[in-house]
Amino acid sequence: MKKSITTILLFIAALASAQDKEEVRKMFWETKDQGDDVVAVPDRYKNESAVILYEYDYYYYPMFYPKQGVRKRIKLQDAAAVKEFSEFSLKEMSKRSRDVDKNSLGVRIIKPDGKVIEVDTEREFKQVDNDKILAIPGLEVGDIIDYYFYAIVTNINSIFDTQEATLADVYPTLSLRVELQLDKKLFINLNSYNGAPEFADLPPGRKGDRRLEIRGSDIPKIETGRWLYPMVALPCYKWQVSNKPFGKPDKEVANGKVKKNLTQEDMMFAYQDRYRPYGDMVHIERFLKKKTFENDADKVRQVYYFTRHYYYTQFIEAFAINEAKIFNPFELYKKPIFLDNETEFINHFMAFLKDNKIDYDIVVATARYNGKLDEILLSPNLEVMLRVNTTPEPVYLQYFSPFTNADQIASELENSDAYALNVFKRKKVTDVEQVRLPSSTYKDNTSKVFSKVSLDAAMTGLKVNRQSSLSGHLKEDEQKDRLYFFDYVNEDHQKFETEPVLDKVRSDKKQEQYKKEYDALISKYKEKQKENFKKSVAQEFDNLKIEKYEYSVKNTGRFGKNEAFVYDEEFDMENSFVKKAGSNYVVEIGKVISGQVEVNQKEKDRKLDVYMGFPRSFENEVAFDIPAGYSVQGLEKLNKNVTNATGGFVSSARVEGNQLVIKTNKYYTNYYEPNSNWPKMVDFLEAAYQFTQEKVLLKKA
Repeated sequence: MKKSITTILLFIAALASAQDKEEVRKMFWETKDQGDDVVAVPDRYKNESAVILYEYDYYYYPMFYPKQGVRKRIKLQDAAAVKEFSEFSLKEMSKRSRDVDKNSLGVRIIKPDGKVIEVDTEREFKQVDNDKILAIPGLEVGDIIDYYFYAIVTNINSIFDTQEATLADVYPTLSLRVELQLDKKLFINLNSYNGAPEFADLPPGRKGDRRLEIRGSDIPKIETGRWLYPMVALPCYKWQVSNKPFGKPDKEVANGKVKKNLTQEDMMFAYQDRYRPYGDMVHIERFLKKKTFENDADKVRQVYYFTRHYYYTQFIEAFAINEAKIFNPFELYKKPIFLDNETEFINHFMAFLKDNKIDYDIVVATARYNGKLDEILLSPNLEVMLRVNTTPEPVYLQYFSPFTNADQIASELENSDAYALNVFKRKKVTDVEQVRLPSSTYKDNTSKVFSKVSLDAAMTGLKVNRQSSLSGHLKEDEQKDRLYFFDYVNEDHQKFETEPVLDKVRSDKKQEQYKKEYDALISKYKEKQKENFKKSVAQEFDNLKIEKYEYSVKNTGRFGKNEAFVYDEEFDMENSFVKKAGSNYVVEIGKVISGQVEVNQKEKDRKLDVYMGFPRSFENEVAFDIPAGYSVQGLEKLNKNVTNATGGFVSSARVEGNQLVIKTNKYYTNYYEPNSNWPKMVDFLEAAYQFTQEKVLLKKA
């Protein structure tokens, strides 16, 4: 019987796939390279959990279907390392998780006696939810695990890719090779930083492809992840490959020269025509007619918040309803305009500024963790905002989330250099200059927590009622975590006199039905919200059991940089922080301010500089009810004062009536500290941690 055409094609495809995988296997395991067969670990790394004996990272950019691969040969020196590599997740390994089917994985184990065991990865993979998991059997301390992973990207229409990585890994690396191969017609931005070796040219590939490599040897592991900007502090490399250049045309680059940084001229060329005043102003004009403003700065701020709502947050509940499949709410809107990206927002706001004759500049910046402005290399590392030139101070505006504020620059951008593209007569970019973005202080970015604390009826645990007030950059992350859409959309509707989506339903019967389903959806979200926050409090207090948790928002903090986000919590910590001592009680009162940074000996020996998100302060006030018939002893240990140029920790305790009142303030003064200042930081961090270990005695009268 003749085989069908489909069967024959499937057989040919399977054969080709098998041949491709065999070629990949030979490429990684049979092509000899310096250091790829090392088995011995130097004495200085004997106490490491694992050591990367050899690593080869491969990137190939033809005109279509880029390919990426990695091979690692790792000596496992303790049980933790064995556990780490006893399982492979295909989803985690694939940098291009959208294309996990086009890949090849090889794993083999080299035993101490030299025996090689190759894992049958085709058979051993198990489907777990939306991932494939490969368990590695028989792995033991002393083994070498040697694996490669190779992927082909088949679903992109044009070449554009960026890579940036440190040479160092979480384990020491004896030998590292990174190879980059690309079609000679492609453009490349490429450079090494912080003492990393330069990329070297290799002989061209078979089709005349460009080939470059960087090698490293005996690379220490990354010692810490705390307060570290790896791409600023550690040897690293970056590249951008594309079929179109970014910035000013350069004949030498077009003829194969590597571009090593993006210049001020590149900014001018890339952005001068990217944005233009564009947008229907009818809704903003209606808003302006109903308002009076103190000055242009006030007008800009108020229009920003209106724009955030009218073109963004007013649709959030509609998206929730649509996702829950209650009904299609978007049919109820007349030509809705949703500004869902940075370009649309900037164009729209430029149109408002142009119409109202308010001058502005376009500011191009990069996050401090990307490095210096004059070293910028990758276009995705650039962020754009507007600087509206009002008096006495300019107003900075970024594309909004539900929680962004006018005047507030993203924490990673402030206190850094940027490019300002000057817009002549609010129409055309005519010049570019370097500017310094504003900074904030630890007094601007504050967390203030006031807690009322008492013993429970059994005198075995604590009852806590606290209010948290967050300002500046500290409120942004909390708002993202704690504010669900139902916490603020009605606030916006009332402020800007817009209709909630259910009010747009004109049929009473349908409105009643949809409202029931919507209320059920909100109730479900609130239960999830409450459970998440309860878990968060438990983690805050070292995973203690939390009971009777309640939460409410007092102020969303969404309409001004200096407006605080305020919320209340109430909860019980049963059988926690209280111990009976004869007729007395010992209360671990220091732990009520929650966990503090504990600096271990390894961290004290830190060799790297300290990079932090922003200056900040954390204030706590605790009012502890002293039970009738008891007095408090041990207050002297709660009074601490350690301050210096890097920050400080100050605490005080006193008895007022029937309450023990404790106040603490920990603050970080700067964005950055040189390593020479690290001991000063350790001083106040240790004082704060020691405070959490302090106890008071409730002595029976």
